[in-house]
Amino acid sequence: MNQFQNIGTFDAGVFTPGLSGGTAGGAGVPTMDAAGIASGGAFLVSELEKRDPLLRKPLTSYTYPRDININTGGGWVDYVSAMSVAYGITGGSGSGAVHAGGANGIPLVSANVDKGIYKAHVFAAALRVMFVDMQKANFVGRSLDQMLTDGLRTAYDKHMDQHVYMGLEEYGTTGLLNDPDAAETVVANGAKGSAKWADKTPEEILADVNAALMANWAAAEYDETAMPNHILLPYEQYSDILTRKVTELATETILDFLMKNNAAVKNGGPLYIGPTRWCKGAGTGKTDRMAVYVHNPRFLSMDELVPLNRIMSSPNVTNVCYDTAYMANISQVQVLYPQCIAYYDGI
Repeated sequence: MNQFQNIGTFDAGVFTPGLSGGTAGGAGVPTMDAAGIASGGAFLVSELEKRDPLLRKPLTSYTYPRDININTGGGWVDYVSAMSVAYGITGGSGSGAVHAGGANGIPLVSANVDKGIYKAHVFAAALRVMFVDMQKANFVGRSLDQMLTDGLRTAYDKHMDQHVYMGLEEYGTTGLLNDPDAAETVVANGAKGSAKWADKTPEEILADVNAALMANWAAAEYDETAMPNHILLPYEQYSDILTRKVTELATETILDFLMKNNAAVKNGGPLYIGPTRWCKGAGTGKTDRMAVYVHNPRFLSMDELVPLNRIMSSPNVTNVCYDTAYMANISQVQVLYPQCIAYYDGI
């Protein structure tokens, strides 16, 4: 008898339970062997698995919302501006503002208003969801659209992290850790002849922190609102002070010691000391950098002019898919008082 054959049809043969491990007709689907029959049944591999519903996302981190104030709103603009004013007293006679008897001129107060301009850039990305892939995902109880949206949000947060701390070189912008107007200082060497905190005593590390705080405050003419309250460190230095004891017999770590005895706290203000990976190698000559600044929107901020959101979505018949565009408009970091942020390298 001739075998029936057709395009796209496979001759699976005939199951013959009496043949152990063989196939019917010499080709086709393998039959169940004796061990399988003895077990009382046959199962597909996927029928004997416990499926974990958790979808594990890539490991990553971002810390930018912690270290800067972000203003929301403004629209699709190209620039953000900020106004500042400086005062002066000019003219007069004698000792200026000290009006002596018989003087015929008094000084005049003048104001110089200036406007700072900060760039904005557009972040854009698109999702393409293939129709067949979407149906397959729905069949197994997953949302392919949500999966891709989560990936886009991760890409946006990583973009923001770099943008906030280091700026975007291709757009000519800088960030929290490389502002060109901020003062840069190499920390002093300790007793061992090294500036690295790993080689310094707790007292020497405290001296570095307090020297930085007081230098920044002095640059702001000791304005009560301008005491630095935020310090960023590389993870290695942060881990060191977080775990190293002040002395071998003490229970207090260097970080505990710093938080109780720093100049900011002693002058009635708060102080935050935290890690970020962007401080690693950010200093002059690729050295590790400590950033000290005032975390306050009056002194330092940025604008999320248009938060990341779905701009448009449309079916694509040619590729049998749905295309969705997401966009955001973001300003560069605005250092509004450059004297209130400084970098200390070599730690």
